[in-house]
Amino acid sequence: MRKMKNSGIQWLGEYPSDWNLIKIKYVLKERVEKNNPVRTSDILSLTAKQGVIPYEEKEGGGNKPKEDVSAYRLAYPGDIVMNSMNILSGSVGLSKFFGCVSPVYYMLRPQNKNEDVRYYNYIFQTEVFQKSLFGLGNGILIKESGNGKLNTIRMRIPMDKFGELYIPVAPIATQHSISAYLDSKCSEIDALTADIQSQIETLEQYKRSVITEAVTRGLDKNVEMKESGVEYIGSVSKFHQVCRVKDVLTKITDGAHITPDTSCYDEPFVSVTDMNEFGIIDSDNCLRITEEQYKYFLRTGCKPQKGDVLISKDGTIGKTTVMVSDPDYVVASSIVIMRPNQKLVLPKFLEYSLNCTYVQQQLEALLAGSALRRVSVVKNSNLKIVVTNIAEQMSIVSFLDRKCSGINSAILEKKQQLDILDAYKKSTIYEYVTGKKEVPAV
Repeated sequence: MRKMKNSGIQWLGEYPSDWNLIKIKYVLKERVEKNNPVRTSDILSLTAKQGVIPYEEKEGGGNKPKEDVSAYRLAYPGDIVMNSMNILSGSVGLSKFFGCVSPVYYMLRPQNKNEDVRYYNYIFQTEVFQKSLFGLGNGILIKESGNGKLNTIRMRIPMDKFGELYIPVAPIATQHSISAYLDSKCSEIDALTADIQSQIETLEQYKRSVITEAVTRGLDKNVEMKESGVEYIGSVSKFHQVCRVKDVLTKITDGAHITPDTSCYDEPFVSVTDMNEFGIIDSDNCLRITEEQYKYFLRTGCKPQKGDVLISKDGTIGKTTVMVSDPDYVVASSIVIMRPNQKLVLPKFLEYSLNCTYVQQQLEALLAGSALRRVSVVKNSNLKIVVTNIAEQMSIVSFLDRKCSGINSAILEKKQQLDILDAYKKSTIYEYVTGKKEVPAV
């Protein structure tokens, strides 16, 4: 059995006695190579989910890159790329591309060319290492949700502080064997993850199609249909009418347009990141603001009330929920508050309408060509939806509540499988890069 010794480092614990404990600055060197004169206009981006990718492949948009790329830095294939502002949330990855990146990114590679850069990248991928960086950065805004995930983190970790950290350094031959094993193992896990994610997407598409059919034609399969006159919508029941969202509302507004002080822990302040895909808002783990700011937001209409429908307009567009009671929180500008005229539309029917395929198509069309994913209040108010009389709305809502409940349960089960795979992948990486497990002999 492998002999171990205590590192004295909390996140690492014991490591093999024939390995070394070395400061990062002595095993990795930073590449600081400016793109001036311009050598490439290919901009790279980095996300915790996708790793290092060409900017145009980035999911969810983001800040628009600068047109002048001469101030950017160069990244090469084989560089470990990390976002100094978001290392804590996992923004670190191994580049396969040559391109330019924002100056907030660090590029690292081994001092010794014989060492395996994949091994060091795997160390930085471990969640316990990332969380060990608490307190190391400047300008920290940290939010840890109830499930342990880190959100809304904006901090800058200076390279001189990062370089002083100790990491376990395996012998070169061991580095290569660990990296090869983890490449293979992680590929297997990623393939399983992709398959389950595909199943989730199929279920979500099915749910959206069920909602769309019920909302546009009702529950009578033999009802006479008519053309809606709107390309996205197509045919609708002869009893249904097309209107704009604002035509069935008494009020539409969004949340606070100023950045509040979130360093205190008084009153709840909810943003789009606190709303999940099922419309559940996690107000227990949202940011907190001062009582004075909270009262100001109350006066300016940033607090939803029972019966309101919320829809996200920034970042992840189109997430919705219905207020079944008066909440105690105010909302950020990333959320639109819609107050239905309940003589014309039921809150739950409005929410289902906003989840129809044709509404999502309208939202995507509004985002086309925009680097920043945002749909204004005015554009939300002009979305075309289909409505019918209140009695039929009640029947449709009752049907969809039952139908979607079963689909949501199936989606949730699949997502739990993803969580299990993600935890297994993280623990596997940690156990091998810290020497707690040995690579099986071939």
